[in-house]
Amino acid sequence: MDICLAGQADVAQLARLLWLNAAPEQRAEQSVEEFAADLASWWTDNDSHFAFVARMDESELVGMAWLAIVPRVPRPGATTRRSADIQSVYVVPEFRGNRVGSALVQAAADHALELGAGHVTVHSGRKAVPVYERLGFASSRQLLQLDGARGY
Repeated sequence: MDICLAGQADVAQLARLLWLNAAPEQRAEQSVEEFAADLASWWTDNDSHFAFVARMDESELVGMAWLAIVPRVPRPGATTRRSADIQSVYVVPEFRGNRVGSALVQAAADHALELGAGHVTVHSGRKAVPVYERLGFASSRQLLQLDGARGY
């Protein structure tokens, strides 16, 4: 298995993985080909996100993990503060259970820390929590979230 940073040539396959990871009602909104065109445009316009991909051979992607790097407000002596969020981790079903997801998350987290992120977060489904905990992620009483669907 090869884990690496995705490039422009991977966008169509990344679109396929994102499309497969979407809910059925989301997939019904747009074909994978249409979505690939939209993702290619988004990819060109955004430099805040990195995609890490897993390949079992030289061709097809079998997994992905996205990393968002977010600038933080400067502080005296620390003008380039950053935080990071791991997003959209997905491994095709036939490759799950082989630590592909763990390797992707580790690569993304390592990259975030190399870029100077002060912390790395992830919003996980219940089943994946043990995977993240094995990689060193822990719950924090200080990290809170507001559910956008509920509003204020």
